[in-house]
Amino acid sequence: MVNRNNNDVMINKCGLIIAVLILPSLATVTISCRQHRTPKSIAFVRTNKSDCSQSEENESYKTVNKQELIQLTDSIFRICMPAPLSGVSEQIIKKKAYIVSYNKETKIPNWVAWHLTSDHSDGTTSRNNTFYEDENVPTPRATNEDYRGSGWSRGHMCPAGDNKWDSEAMRQSFSLINVCPQDASLNSGLWNSMEIKCRNWARRFHDVYIVCGPVFYKSEHEKIGSNKVSVPEAFFKVVLCLNGKPKGLGLVVKNNAGTSKKDLYFNSIDEVERITGIDFFPILPNDLEKEVESTVNIDLWRH
Repeated sequence: MVNRNNNDVMINKCGLIIAVLILPSLATVTISCRQHRTPKSIAFVRTNKSDCSQSEENESYKTVNKQELIQLTDSIFRICMPAPLSGVSEQIIKKKAYIVSYNKETKIPNWVAWHLTSDHSDGTTSRNNTFYEDENVPTPRATNEDYRGSGWSRGHMCPAGDNKWDSEAMRQSFSLINVCPQDASLNSGLWNSMEIKCRNWARRFHDVYIVCGPVFYKSEHEKIGSNKVSVPEAFFKVVLCLNGKPKGLGLVVKNNAGTSKKDLYFNSIDEVERITGIDFFPILPNDLEKEVESTVNIDLWRH
C-alpha cells in the first residue's frame, strides 16, 4: 500500500528491492496499486528477513554477477544497503544523496549509506548549518532542542562536505535522522579526518561506497532532551571500492574526546560486522564479498 506524505512514499520492502535488483534498467519502479516516479525522498518500513520469502531474497541476489554489479544503475540500493536488521526497529528512508535506516526507539539512525563519486566529492554549494526535525519519522523524534545544552554536538553521518554538489542534497544532510549525539572533539577531529579521506579516495578511485552509524555496547544508554535521544558509545564506518583491485576497510571509534587523528586505525569489514551485528554489502557475490571484507590492506588505498 502506498501513502503520500510530504513528497515521500511509504512502500513495501520486497517490491522495491526485488524490482531494483532484477529490473535495474527501468527508469521508474512499478509498485502495486499505483505508479510513481522516484520522489526526492522515499521511505518504507521493514523489520527482518521474514518480510520476504527466503527463496525470493536469495534468487534476487543470485541474478547479479560482478560485471553486472558495476554496470547497473541506482548504486545506493544495489550496493550500499546492508542486510535487514534483526530485532531492531528500522524505517528505511531514501534521501537525494543517502539512505538511512532510522530507529524510532533510539531516535537516531541504525546506519546511513551513500555512494560518493569523484563528481560529488566537491562543489559550490555552501554549508547551511540548518539542522531540522524530519517529519518523515514518527513522534517522538529528535529536535534541535534535545541537543541544546546537552554537551553533545550534532554529528553528521553522511557529511555536509559530501553534498556540496547539490543544494537539496546539502539541505537534506542536515536532517536530524542523519545525525547522532557526538563528542565535539571527535566530530571535528578524527571523524572529520575520515570524511576527508573518503572524499580523497572518491577522487582517486572515481567512487566509493560508504556506510556508517552508531555503536551501542551497553544495555543502558545516556539519553538527551525531552525526546530521549540515545547517545552512542562509539561509531563505525565501512568503505568499499570496486575500481581497480576491489578493496574494503572499516573503522570503529569511541564517542569521546580521547579519540584523536593519531588513533585512526583501520579494521576489516568483517570485524566491524562482528562488533555491530550488521551485514554490509550483502548483494556482492560471495567470492568478492570475502575478498573485500575479510582483510584490510591499507596499501591498496594509497595507490
